[in-house]
Amino acid sequence: MTTLEALAATIIPVDAALEPTLRTLLDGKAKPPGSLGRIEDLAVRIALIQNRPDPRIARTDLYVFAGDHGLTQEGVSAYPSSVTAAMVGLFLSGRSSVSAFAKASGVQVRVVDAGVDADLPDHPDLITAKIRRGTRNAALEPALTPDEVRAALLGGADIAWAAAADGADVIALGEMGIGNTSSAALIMHRLAPAPLDACVGLGTGHDADGLARKQAGIARAAQRSDAVQPLDVLAQFGGCEIAMMAGAVLGAASMRRVALVDGFISTAAALAAVRLVPAALDYCVFAHGSAERGHPAMLQALGARPLLDLALRLGEGTGAVLAAPLLAAAANLLTEVAALADVLAGDATSPG
Repeated sequence: MTTLEALAATIIPVDAALEPTLRTLLDGKAKPPGSLGRIEDLAVRIALIQNRPDPRIARTDLYVFAGDHGLTQEGVSAYPSSVTAAMVGLFLSGRSSVSAFAKASGVQVRVVDAGVDADLPDHPDLITAKIRRGTRNAALEPALTPDEVRAALLGGADIAWAAAADGADVIALGEMGIGNTSSAALIMHRLAPAPLDACVGLGTGHDADGLARKQAGIARAAQRSDAVQPLDVLAQFGGCEIAMMAGAVLGAASMRRVALVDGFISTAAALAAVRLVPAALDYCVFAHGSAERGHPAMLQALGARPLLDLALRLGEGTGAVLAAPLLAAAANLLTEVAALADVLAGDATSPG
């Protein structure tokens, strides 16, 4: 795909006319109607995404998009930008929190260098897609140029297309980037929209003084630009990894794959994608409700209800990989559970 406009044209809403048929199939299973609650809703969502009554969730791939942020120069983070590259190394070693959770959930993890401010060594599980070595300081100038935003969006779509072509049924989104809760808060502020104070939380490791510095730095960035259109918001305030995740949402939607969205920062990327192409929302499943301050309001702005509520706020895709087995279970509800009519007839040996 050579242009963002061509990508957008490939994304169509799911066919809601299929939902009554799917609900009838679920109600006919060997269980009381509605007894599996939101798992039944999830089964319907997956079937609508795949446009088939027998959905298949055999493989979930998590992509951890990594990038650095010039806004850290304003003191918005408790940690230096060098931690981003160090964490990428930890992901690739298989010893991170998300690595442990992914192993338990049967999820494959790959890391995407979207904009890390370091030269990363080659690794079989590292995708090099660097837009630039960290963004510019959004308190002083636009974080990205319009061309860089488009390159990141299309690069994320390319990653999603490659995953789908390789057999992934679910494309899960995680991230790593020192300072990226600040970028996500600015995106939420303009695209939800929401008051800036309601968008800014502690992030990672802040005390009260650190939070005050973070709020001041974010406020300086917000005062510098009045951008409200999604592409402009991503240019003014976005991160390479956030824009690339937004592109991955669009790419997943264009391939009728589930985009499994992690927490606060991944949801900001999904918000940008949905504001660009509203039909992309049909393909998003939101994994969990983050403990980061702005996440409930951002989910509300999207009309989304997350699957899990575990008070997570790590990022990395940890919530997404914990939610992944629920998607497989929901799909199996439609394909593996016998029909009640077959049970009553004494023939429950095959799914109905």
